[in-house]
Amino acid sequence: MFLIVSQVSRNVIVEGGAKRAWHPLNRFLRRLYAPVDRAENLFLKMRNFSVMANQIVFLMLADKVLLPQQRMTCLYTLMFYNVIAYCVSYIKELIQKEDWSPYVTLTERSQIKHLAMSATKIVLEWTKAVTFVVTLTFMLLVFGLEQGLDNYKPSLIYTVITWIYYSATEKVFVEMFPTILGFLQLEALENIENLYAPVILRCFTIAMSAIFSILLLPSASWRFLIIATYLNVYLRWKELMQNSGAVLRREREVLNRYRKATIEEIERFDDVCAVCLCGMTKARVTPCHHLFHADCLRQCLKTSDKCPMCKRELKFD
Repeated sequence: MFLIVSQVSRNVIVEGGAKRAWHPLNRFLRRLYAPVDRAENLFLKMRNFSVMANQIVFLMLADKVLLPQQRMTCLYTLMFYNVIAYCVSYIKELIQKEDWSPYVTLTERSQIKHLAMSATKIVLEWTKAVTFVVTLTFMLLVFGLEQGLDNYKPSLIYTVITWIYYSATEKVFVEMFPTILGFLQLEALENIENLYAPVILRCFTIAMSAIFSILLLPSASWRFLIIATYLNVYLRWKELMQNSGAVLRREREVLNRYRKATIEEIERFDDVCAVCLCGMTKARVTPCHHLFHADCLRQCLKTSDKCPMCKRELKFD
């Protein structure tokens, strides 16, 4: 008995000593990594720069995998894609524009025009229009006359893959993706497409970069693969865990407290959500047995912890 107690005590002392030894090492490693972590977060905050770096690195990976005999294809490709993105962005701005007046008034209800601001607005709008026309004309001339494109011969699969990746990272197309998901009306997303969209796009781009990096393991430079993996896989995964992934996880944790309604329950509830008054194919059930769209319930819970219908406090036994 004494031997057993002695052995247990020795194990506890050894384990405790290991833990005590690990704590200083853990603190030292965290302190050592802290400047790197700040630099990474600063890089991720520079959204335009970091996205462009990801696009260039992925296009270089695609060049080496799909077009190994050609050089600098990625730069021409990125230039053309940026031109297309600018044109789409300008057209989208025109479609969504509500105020077509060239003048700026002193206040919202005032009829007095602010001359300096009006002149600035007119010059800015004309500059955008001229830039759009020149850019579009340049594209048509380049692709129509094929001048200077003798050495630029991307394959169809290269164009498709790189364009999909570019669309999944460029702001103007990323903003359209939740609308596309909403149009598909996937029941698994429970009407919170705006939260799932960035997570889906980020996972897709990370997976694509990882696959291309693995394919290049036998042939590419290890330095290039380390840089590509670090920028396009590790940093993007870190961003996913800190931002959109963390938001989705928190919202899912809130919603998972409420069970999913059965088809019979939805039919009994007349298939209508009491918050948005729209039909329901999937719903969440509150403890007071009321049914709501997951997104409607989530939005209501942000302002109150009471049922949107009966105003009872949402408590769980």
